[in-house]
Parts: sequence; structure tokens; C-alpha cells
Amino acid sequence: MYAIIKTVHSYWTIFVLIMLIVAILNSIFGRVFGKDFEVIDLRLSLFGLIFSHIQLLIGLVLYFISPRFYQWVSMGMVIIKNSESRLYLLENPIINILAIVIISIGWSMHKRQNISSKKFFRIALFYSLGLILLLKIIPLNTLI
Repeated sequence: MYAIIKTVHSYWTIFVLIMLIVAILNSIFGRVFGKDFEVIDLRLSLFGLIFSHIQLLIGLVLYFISPRFYQWVSMGMVIIKNSESRLYLLENPIINILAIVIISIGWSMHKRQNISSKKFFRIALFYSLGLILLLKIIPLNTLI
């Protein structure tokens, strides 16, 4: 079960990154070229939001069924001294949750705007910040 969810999590990470990049590029082009915020723009940014939330759910399931999770019981707070355990048990979940929160804030803020350029700007800014956080914490050797 753990291996299957880990594989799904790795592949889904690629989908999330692609969707976020597409949503960000679409927003940048929309802002630069002065486009109106249309249904396709809404859908692209919504898919970026949905994919990232699904990734968070898969990650939380993976976190709680991971063999590393049981290190909390045996090691306690000493886990902070072990860099690999700290990465997987503290840094990765906290930064990923923060990235999804930032992406969600961007989605919420864009809905309150009436001007298309401001909608594009909110999506581009907050999705980019979330993407930077996700890229910073992804251990590249665990991708597929």
C-alpha cells in the first residue's frame, strides 16, 4: 500500500507542477497582453488549485502510513537532529501545506477582483510563490 501511494504521489507531483506552470504562464500572458479573464483562464487556474489540493491529500495519507512516521514514537523530538528525518517529517509537510495555503489565498483573492488584469496578477503572483515553495522542498531523487 505504501509503495503504491508513494508512486501515485510522485507522478501526481509532476501533474501539479505542470498545471501550476500552465496557470502561471497563462496569467502572465493574460496580464501582459491585456486579455479579458475568460472561462478558460478560470478553468486553468482552478485545475491548478484542484491538482495541488489532491496532491496535499495524497501527501497526508502517505505521511501517516509512512514507516518514517513511526519514528516520532521511538525518537521523539530527537528527530530534529537527524536531517533526513527532519526533512520528511517536519520540513516537507509544513512547507507543502504552506504552499497550498498560498495558492488557495491567490485563488480566493482573484475571485474578489473585477478587473481582469488584477485577476491575472493575483493568480500569477500567488501561484508562483506556491510553486517556488513546492520546488524548493521537492526531493528530486524521490521523483519517479
